[in-house]
Amino acid sequence: MKERILNVNVVIDKSVEIIKGLVSSIEQKKKIILSCINPHSVVISKNDKIFEEALIKSDINIPDGQGVVLASKLFGGNVRERVTGSDIFNGLHQALNQKDGFSAFFLGSTEETLSIIRIKMAQDFPNVKIAGTYSPPFKEEFTGKEILAILDAVNNTNPDVLWVAMTAPKQEKWIYQNRDKLNARVIAAVGAAFDFYAGTVKRSSPFWQNLGLEWLPRLFCEPRRLWRRNFISTPIFIYLVLKEKVMGPKQRA
Repeated sequence: MKERILNVNVVIDKSVEIIKGLVSSIEQKKKIILSCINPHSVVISKNDKIFEEALIKSDINIPDGQGVVLASKLFGGNVRERVTGSDIFNGLHQALNQKDGFSAFFLGSTEETLSIIRIKMAQDFPNVKIAGTYSPPFKEEFTGKEILAILDAVNNTNPDVLWVAMTAPKQEKWIYQNRDKLNARVIAAVGAAFDFYAGTVKRSSPFWQNLGLEWLPRLFCEPRRLWRRNFISTPIFIYLVLKEKVMGPKQRA
């Protein structure tokens, strides 16, 4: 089930239900696009039409931000818990590991991180085949030649799951613009999940996660990268939510 928050449909299911649905989609050979929604991504999408379209057309948008959960409650919705990209990343691998013959491709991050992922995956999820990995150039936009190289790398392996970790909004826009050319059943934009799984970036402790403040320790560790989303995007998101609450969805910015 889904509900609309600031023009984006967000699923209200718990992570275990989402994962069951993804496994079913793989088995039925149905293509599913998954994105992670948080206040920062919603705010960015208001000034990026391609990104907004990518989120609107995504099949599953998970509430990967406590602000999204709080907005749902304010609107009288049913999103009751945060579901992160890491939750889906780990949970889907656990589910697929119970069976034989499933594969995953990892697109994004650095060769160092991908190398660690290959080692950890073999240890943690030995029944999930690593179809391949690819570290794309670190740049805002890819050339046509670079896009073809990425598509060839993925499609030559025909993975069941394609994980994409190139940061938002780049990853969502790239998936949206190339979804029809990709041979994968589940295509998921999961941001920092690669780094969290590999351990190259430490995720905040369960203490902060349970308080809904996972962002706070990360802000202290990466202030230059994260200050904008916390001190600019979050206040704008709150303003947009309150505006819609008071004036109704027809008055959206």
